[in-house]
Amino acid sequence: MSLRRIVPMPRRAPADVPSVLGALAAAVRGHSPLRPPPPAAAGGPRQGGAPAGQLPVHIVEGDDAADAVADALTSTPFDHEREWPQRFALVLSGGRVRHVVCVFSHTTVDFRAAEMVLRDLRLLVLRGAITSPPDPQSVDVARREQGIDRQRSPRAVAYWVKGFGRLPPDTLPLLEAPAKPRFQRMVLVSEAADTAVRMAATRSRVTTSTVLLAATAAVFSRWSGTDICGIHTMVSNRALPEYGAAIAKLNQVGLVIVDTSDRPGFAALLPRVWRAALEAYRHAHYDPDELARAFEAAGYPYESGVSPHCFLNDIRLVTDADLFGRDTGEEAVRAALARTTCELAEGFERFTWRMRVQFLDAPRAIGIAVTGDTAYLPPPAAERFLRDIERLVVDAAFRDLPWPWLPNPSKGVAS
Repeated sequence: MSLRRIVPMPRRAPADVPSVLGALAAAVRGHSPLRPPPPAAAGGPRQGGAPAGQLPVHIVEGDDAADAVADALTSTPFDHEREWPQRFALVLSGGRVRHVVCVFSHTTVDFRAAEMVLRDLRLLVLRGAITSPPDPQSVDVARREQGIDRQRSPRAVAYWVKGFGRLPPDTLPLLEAPAKPRFQRMVLVSEAADTAVRMAATRSRVTTSTVLLAATAAVFSRWSGTDICGIHTMVSNRALPEYGAAIAKLNQVGLVIVDTSDRPGFAALLPRVWRAALEAYRHAHYDPDELARAFEAAGYPYESGVSPHCFLNDIRLVTDADLFGRDTGEEAVRAALARTTCELAEGFERFTWRMRVQFLDAPRAIGIAVTGDTAYLPPPAAERFLRDIERLVVDAAFRDLPWPWLPNPSKGVAS
């Protein structure tokens, strides 16, 4: 996986190629995670930073070439045996740099760390140097994790083992022979859901992320026919002050356990999901080797094949509940459902999850994407799943929904 960014040149910055190349060199020199040591021949991974090296920078002329260059740089997976974990390109117009294209490997930086590297790059382009002390680097995080923060991992592992033991071994039913490619991605873009999620969050005094997580858990629970729903989600692990500004990959997978055995209404489900998410966030800082050993001892699968449980990732930049300028009347919100689009996107032969749900930014709308195993979630079923989430949040914006929230899910799955 890679993180792709296109950085416009600040208007007051020198835009000649040598100056921008110097700023890129200084940014890489200032952050050791961008200069990892070669892979260890024995003894496992190592933290550190190579003292020197060379990094190719592509230079392209063209006013509108930035997107195409970014596509080209992300089209090939990183070869961590032979290249450093970032790729750069300068996009020129009239001999002056207009955009810097940056592609970071997700093995070394997470979303927040990539943004901080780009912050430093902008300062270096404008000022030529940064005099403030460097932010903590991944090697500093590693030292803390092996020292003062070591006690966090056993607590997190115990939470995972206990929670995983409550989950069913399987979730979605097998529907048909898998298609080619086996995993396919469907994307729904909805103005109605974007307004409705904000309304439901404001009405229940929770975040929009909580509403979306609860809606996904509700639909997944109904489709899977289980009272105990397990949803994996990505956690940033930046709540601790020492990690807030670290240039490192701090995100780890969390496990959210949602129990609906008492048949709650959707309004009652929201604070329950919020508390379950907080528990998952508190227990998402762990040593993966310790977790693997604990799962093996308990007889649970760990990173073997495709997980049957749902993975959710809210990767929106705008997650607030602001309703300024929006028509929140029920008639207007429901009328917007007619403008919803749902399209099949890219496919994959291999994937880690039987089903992954993503929430995405879209102009005046929200994108909801599901990537699913076509044997369990063929495209028609994937579209129904997305539309069930959309319908649920729209209904929840105007009234409390009693359980079962949605009618006849099993009929929708099998049809």
